[in-house]
Amino acid sequence: MIVYKTEMVEHRLFDKFICDRCLREVTDEMELQEVHSIRFKGGYGSIFGDGNNVDCDLCQQCLKDLIGDFCVLNAEE
Repeated sequence: MIVYKTEMVEHRLFDKFICDRCLREVTDEMELQEVHSIRFKGGYGSIFGDGNNVDCDLCQQCLKDLIGDFCVLNAEE
């Protein structure tokens, strides 16, 4: 005999993306492909703090505004 038990399991489901810089909500499926998340842990001597988790979610416009002057854009051949 096989006996099963039922458990309640919580799942995190995506709801929406909110840019941390401009606070714009992105829900359009095409534009969601162009949002960017930066995640890292500060290392020893980091200006972000040793061991601190750093999280940043940016829409494509804010990312361009922040780093656009330093990017090299190359079209695929």
